[in-house]
Amino acid sequence: MIWLIFIACTIASALVQGALKRRFTKYSKVRLSCGLTGAQIAQKMLYDNGIFDVQVIPVRGQLTDHYDPIKKTISLSEDVYNKCSIASAAVAAHETGHALQHATAYAPLKMRSALVPAVNFASRTVQWVLLAGVLLMNVFPQLLLAGILLFAVTTFFTLVTLPVEVNASARAISWLTNSGIADYETRPMAVDALKWAAYTYFIAAISSLATLLYYIGLSNRN
Repeated sequence: MIWLIFIACTIASALVQGALKRRFTKYSKVRLSCGLTGAQIAQKMLYDNGIFDVQVIPVRGQLTDHYDPIKKTISLSEDVYNKCSIASAAVAAHETGHALQHATAYAPLKMRSALVPAVNFASRTVQWVLLAGVLLMNVFPQLLLAGILLFAVTTFFTLVTLPVEVNASARAISWLTNSGIADYETRPMAVDALKWAAYTYFIAAISSLATLLYYIGLSNRN
């Protein structure tokens, strides 16, 4: 059963990534009537919400956009930063949504930020601990348990990420609508783009949970 979930998640992930890229390519060609670039969208959303200590900066790559709560920076990929389209507006507003979460002490974001040091450590070591644990589980079963605990940390992180991402998208759509930047024609495009982006996080969470259950089952059988 677990293997079927693995295969389903792998296929679903590839399909969602493909659909996401196609939608962003399509919606990147739809120009906003307001004429604002992604960088200007993010800056306006920050100012409209009384946030003046967050910097909007460009970053290389595609779909590499992110918010850094420590540096208080919204990093937008070059296409999003410089382009005037509903796709760039949706991405910029979504990342700014994280800045709004930070400013309002949104609980799931605080929890995710607190988990980052533990997740970074777990991500660096878990594959080696699990590999050694599987190879030595008959003579040193505690090692596999340690690997399971490390993997549980990363799985919990993916689960906490879900409400953070969904809420940021909700804030983005609400602001784009209320500000008049997205109209009756472009609003559904922004919703569609962010919906498919959210699917990637759901699949990652399901895949991580299935992997955790697999190792727990392996340990129990032993």
